Amino acid sequence: MIRLSQLTLIRGTKVLLESADLTLNPGDKIGLIGSNGTGKSSLFALLRGELHADQGDVDYPARWRLAYVAQETPALDRPALEYAIDGDTTLRKLEQELAEAEASNDGMRMGELHAAMGDADAYTVRSRAEQLLRGLGFTHEQMGQPVASFSGGWRMRLNLAQALMCPSDLLLLDEPTNHLDLDAIIWVEDWLKRYTGTLVIVSHDRDFLDGVVNVVVHIDAKKLKRYTGNYSSFERQRAAAIVLAAGMMEKQARERAHLESFIERFRAKASKAKQAQSRMKMLAKMEELAPLHVSAPFQFEFREPLKAPDPLLVLEHVDAGYHVDGTDKVIVRGIKFALASGQRYGLLGINGAGKSTFIKTIAGELEPLAGTANFNKGLVVGYFAQHQVEMLRDDESPLWHLARIAPRIREQELRSFLGAFNFPGDMATGPIANFSGGEKARLALAMIVWQRPNLLLLDEPTNHLDLETREALTVALAQFEGTLVLVSHDRHLLRASTDQFLIVADGRLEPFDGDLEDYRDWLFKTKLGATDSAEASADAPLEEALAPPENKPSAAKTPRTKSEVQTKSVSPATPVDRRDQKRKEAAERQRLSSARKPIESRIKRVEEQMAKLNARKSALESQLVDPAVHDDASKDALKTLILDQAYVERELSQFEAEWLALQEQLEQLAAAT
Repeated sequence: MIRLSQLTLIRGTKVLLESADLTLNPGDKIGLIGSNGTGKSSLFALLRGELHADQGDVDYPARWRLAYVAQETPALDRPALEYAIDGDTTLRKLEQELAEAEASNDGMRMGELHAAMGDADAYTVRSRAEQLLRGLGFTHEQMGQPVASFSGGWRMRLNLAQALMCPSDLLLLDEPTNHLDLDAIIWVEDWLKRYTGTLVIVSHDRDFLDGVVNVVVHIDAKKLKRYTGNYSSFERQRAAAIVLAAGMMEKQARERAHLESFIERFRAKASKAKQAQSRMKMLAKMEELAPLHVSAPFQFEFREPLKAPDPLLVLEHVDAGYHVDGTDKVIVRGIKFALASGQRYGLLGINGAGKSTFIKTIAGELEPLAGTANFNKGLVVGYFAQHQVEMLRDDESPLWHLARIAPRIREQELRSFLGAFNFPGDMATGPIANFSGGEKARLALAMIVWQRPNLLLLDEPTNHLDLETREALTVALAQFEGTLVLVSHDRHLLRASTDQFLIVADGRLEPFDGDLEDYRDWLFKTKLGATDSAEASADAPLEEALAPPENKPSAAKTPRTKSEVQTKSVSPATPVDRRDQKRKEAAERQRLSSARKPIESRIKRVEEQMAKLNARKSALESQLVDPAVHDDASKDALKTLILDQAYVERELSQFEAEWLALQEQLEQLAAAT
């Protein structure tokens, strides 16, 4: 158990925590959240013993083994695989002692150490480390490369691998997803769900928090407030507290009305029915959490595009890639893609598949290596690259950056615009050298918003953003009326902002017919299941042991005849036969599960739409029974209500028919099992 009693923590002249109390239970998975500068990293340093409390006590069992991610990675010649295994310090110590015992020919000590190494799983450590590195995106070849050969982001992945390799009772992870892409995040999330110790995570990825944590600790007003449940549960609890405690009902009503106007506007556009339906779910969620958005420190919106050409661009048999040393290096080949006005794509694919290459090609930053790319003259691109923040000049101000793309605009207008992005006064005119990564990312977003693009190309826009700014971006994108192509490891942002997916895999761009749960299943099958035959044979028991636990219902056993029993007893199955049978059964379960998931996911979406339509239908019926609407002066309003009622009933009928068909498909799959 971790106890913080009357804790006061001061850094410099700033009081971070004052007389704060908190109790955490063994096995809790805790998300530690709070605005930037409230003391999350300092609290981690306190738990690591690197800081001391100014007042109060911090207590957890002395026998607990602590693991955390190192922030620095030395440029070592040591292979990546060995560096990851170094995380198991107990094992490395036993190996060193064994070498010393062998050197002194101490047979008794050697026997003791071999037994201790067996208890420490020394004989599976390499296969465990290899699987861990594969999950974090390393290839087999990269595992043998020296640490010094990797870039900063990949070295941070190696530090994460070390922390996960270390047997621990308390695991501290500070922004573990910052240097990961979506496939690695999904793998780490799955790993952490199985972690049996006490876990404390600082993260700005709400879906990651939702998938892992069961407790949220919020640093607010120099206190530590504990909430039971995941991040979404915390939001709901905090929203209710804000409304009750802060008297924000009027602001909440205004925000709700604002969001409802968007729902109505999207619903009314029949030509954008699919986009409207998918965004209604997000807007309904925003309505539920309106108090949080009102109290959030930052909000913005994209301005309406001046033009909406259609199509925006067409790629015909395009090969996308780079010119390297006079030769063409094709990353994605044979692209046939037309981008229509109003489409909203999420771009999926494992690390290195070519997502950024495709984005750069449609942004016009890379010329096609083959084929033709036709761009509409009215196209206005807002492009946020993965390394957009690094392209800003540290010695210049936000005002200078904005004036560079708007040289004819009055300074006061530019300053007012920057003020809306939380760059007031001197902050707008001073150099950005001391800006945080999040502040620089916010400036890059402001520059894109100013240009009023009709096509947004966003490649990992949330890398430096805190939770509040991510939420502001999510809301703004949900309301954006242009066209969007988004690459992001933030699944909440993908779900809320896009309504269809593309996938880059095996050098091809294809539509992905499924949701993010389907992508997760695809990822585990293709990335973590695709090994050579020898490797697969060696790792099969390990992969079974590390696979997510399944809830297996006990199947009713069919009675067998005496002859059947005797036949089986004469030829008992060998271990290999049993293993093959288990694999076949697992494969069949996986096949049926994969078949069920998209149906169940679609049923859930259909039921949500039916609920909204039924609510809308009830509202229309209430208006139609009002005598005032039948006056001669209200003929136009009455006509509109009748048309709306007919539209809702038709939509509801279609969804009900689809729901029945989907239920029938599920019943057929159940019968097949």
